[in-house]
Amino acid sequence: MAWMQGTKSFVLREGEIQAALGFLSWWDEIDESAHWQRGIYYTLCVCYASVSLVALVQLVRIQLRVPEYGWTTQKLFHLMNFIVNGLRALLFALYKSVFLIKPQVLAMVLMDLPGLLFFSTYTLLVLFWAEIYHQARSLPVDKLRPAYFASNGFMYFTQVCIWIFIRLGRSPVSVKAAKLFFSGWLCHRNLLCLLLDKMFCACSCRSGQGCRY
Repeated sequence: MAWMQGTKSFVLREGEIQAALGFLSWWDEIDESAHWQRGIYYTLCVCYASVSLVALVQLVRIQLRVPEYGWTTQKLFHLMNFIVNGLRALLFALYKSVFLIKPQVLAMVLMDLPGLLFFSTYTLLVLFWAEIYHQARSLPVDKLRPAYFASNGFMYFTQVCIWIFIRLGRSPVSVKAAKLFFSGWLCHRNLLCLLLDKMFCACSCRSGQGCRY
């Protein structure tokens, strides 16, 4: 009797596992569907192009309002946002051609470059707020920009070393290492965005304007 109950429980669990796998099979269908991929890539292209256009409009508005200040940190931020999102929109629009580029490392350079520029863009935003904080506290700001350039230089140097390793190695291990590094980029980018959102919200609340989000 106990053996029959155990067998029945095992069959039920196996059925639940198969049902769960069947539910998750939708991703395989999307991954293998050229129609779905085309729709997703073009949708992302439109989204990134829209963000790029907004950044360009903001840059033009600031330039027309205060042209006498030259290239400030705020203007550079909007310019880099325009470049990053415009480049991503272009890559998504031409995704078929990008995937066919040979050698493979050149395609990886094109796909990884927006991520590097994104890092530079939002560390520039961190630099902007760090300078405001230091000036409000009457603290020296002479070490902030060197720290910005040093951190960006380190990340670019690391990425270039990975590209060279992939080009010279030509092995699946090097490609997996590059994908792992890119995954780290994604995690860092999301955490950085969340941190900046909290920082902006805190600054707005302390200034008495309320939270913007």
